[in-house]
Amino acid sequence: MHRLSLTLLLVLTPLCSALQAEESTLASPAATHITSQSSATQRIQELEAELGAAVQQRDELAGQLSSGLADRETAQVARLRQENQKLKLQLREALAKQQQSLFTETQTWYLAGAATALLGAAIGALLRGNRRRRQWLN
Repeated sequence: MHRLSLTLLLVLTPLCSALQAEESTLASPAATHITSQSSATQRIQELEAELGAAVQQRDELAGQLSSGLADRETAQVARLRQENQKLKLQLREALAKQQQSLFTETQTWYLAGAATALLGAAIGALLRGNRRRRQWLN
């Protein structure tokens, strides 16, 4: 009988350990599922917190960007106003120089033509007068 119980014990020992392993694997997925759900919930909460921080940081950067753009636009407007004032001053100076000349180019040409005509008339009168005197002398 001892032999039979010893043989039975040797046969049942691996069988019991195999059954125990199956139970642990059957119980294990449920436990794993529960722990995976809790870790997934924790991960979701972590990701939501990171998302909130990222949104807040994005809003801060957008505010800084818009204020930076406003500052840049203000500086550009000021620079354009200064350039406009310089151009107005240059225009006034150019107009003042233009008004300083007594005659325009067209008027200068008319004056040169008139002077030439008068000079020609005077020379013609002088030359014609000498011919008449010669006729009287003859």
